[in-house]
Amino acid sequence: MQTILGSGGSVSLELAKSLKYFTDEIRLVSRNPKKVNENDELFSADLTDRNEVFRAVKGSEVVYLTVGLEYTTKVWQELWPPLMQNVIDACIENKAKLVFFDNVYSIGGDFVNHITEDSPISPTSKKGEIRAQIDLMLLDYMNTGKIKAIIARSPDFYGGNIDKSMVMTTVYKNFLSGKKAQWLFNDKVKHSFIYVPDAGKATALLGNTPDAYNQIWNLPVDRKSLNAKQWIHLFAKEMNVNEKYQLIPAWMVHLLGFFIPFMKEFYEMRYQFDRDYFFDSTKFENYFKYKPTTYADGVKEIINEHQKNIK
Repeated sequence: MQTILGSGGSVSLELAKSLKYFTDEIRLVSRNPKKVNENDELFSADLTDRNEVFRAVKGSEVVYLTVGLEYTTKVWQELWPPLMQNVIDACIENKAKLVFFDNVYSIGGDFVNHITEDSPISPTSKKGEIRAQIDLMLLDYMNTGKIKAIIARSPDFYGGNIDKSMVMTTVYKNFLSGKKAQWLFNDKVKHSFIYVPDAGKATALLGNTPDAYNQIWNLPVDRKSLNAKQWIHLFAKEMNVNEKYQLIPAWMVHLLGFFIPFMKEFYEMRYQFDRDYFFDSTKFENYFKYKPTTYADGVKEIINEHQKNIK
């Protein structure tokens, strides 16, 4: 049995699609799980409850932790450390391997200029401190041989759920509404994003590769990092719209935070967008001989999929 804790999100959806090529025993766990594949087992659970985590993990061979908690520091501080501890404990009790789908918030400052698996844990935000705490917790269990686990790191994504991605919200969604695109903090610097289908496929591949365990892996990302104008151009070209956009600088994001809770939460993460942010997936690409989707192809697929859905 391979179990996804936190099914229903964009990445977990693609993960479930990919897991069917490795197993026909897939358990999807969330408050209201829905089938992705015909034979999926649906398991309703509140993953903030330790007992329900143990119930959900029981009988699993591989567990994928893809939970997306509410994007607030308070919720993360309250829920992430016990959730990680409970998942680790449940995996150990069931002799299950763990694949943690992680972000890179624990890496801060100018270390985002070139992010590799060896980049130091160096949080410069409150959310980053929480991610560092749970990363170090899992790494300690991995390094002492108490669990077989993988930390699968991902940058921000494009594709999937419009409301969960910065570029999808400020560029794609705005263009769909006939508005100008928007960009936050700095439009001159480059920023890596991962295509959601690549994230799902790569996570499934890692979970089913015995030699991949007890390591950190950066998931596959196009090496040709783009700046704001280049990202906006890709979407505008495929959508056949004017590529005009509005830059929202840091001071304005800070001001908007008084009225829009998400902006207040996002302001502390500005170091990811006010300087070059390059995510290096060379290790994964070389080991698995995997070629990430190019940004141009990814945007083209997103628009084509949208056109099919509105017909």
